[in-house]
Amino acid sequence: MSAKFTPDSSLDLLFPADLVAPELKAQLHPDVHIRPLASSDYRRGHLDVLSVLTVVTDPGEAAWVAQFNAMRSAASTYYAIVIIDRTTDRIVGAGSVFIERKFLRGLGSVGHIEDIAVDKNQQGKKLGLRIIQALTHISENIGCYKTILNCSDSNIPFYEKCGFQKRENEMAKYAPTSPSRL
Repeated sequence: MSAKFTPDSSLDLLFPADLVAPELKAQLHPDVHIRPLASSDYRRGHLDVLSVLTVVTDPGEAAWVAQFNAMRSAASTYYAIVIIDRTTDRIVGAGSVFIERKFLRGLGSVGHIEDIAVDKNQQGKKLGLRIIQALTHISENIGCYKTILNCSDSNIPFYEKCGFQKRENEMAKYAPTSPSRL
């Protein structure tokens, strides 16, 4: 499969591309490119990459685009990024940070990193590290006093290499699955 790489200037991006650190872009292999999620990324395999994390139900392109637009309408809250294989114009990595505004710490903000995914054929090339670095850079540069994430015990060494420290514990209560939620 060969496709022409689509430059950022031709895309409808979730947020301005200049929030992704230029020095980080320079550290990537020339065959890949990191940028904000675009409204056309459904067709570039966004959900396929996320499927390395868990079961992904495909809502269809119209619903995916509606979710993209809903995220964009919450200004200064959602920062989803992707890594694109320039030779195929397909997504090979993805991640996001969302910003929680708080009443603590002088009305501070916390960045929550979520959904770090790298295509199985691209793992071991430091793409996950670059995604984490890009999201942490965004979080810190928009003023978050900390950036946090949840991970499995097996991923702790990776995140420690990225500069994170194990702190506290996560608790979760999942909502019951009902036919109306499917």
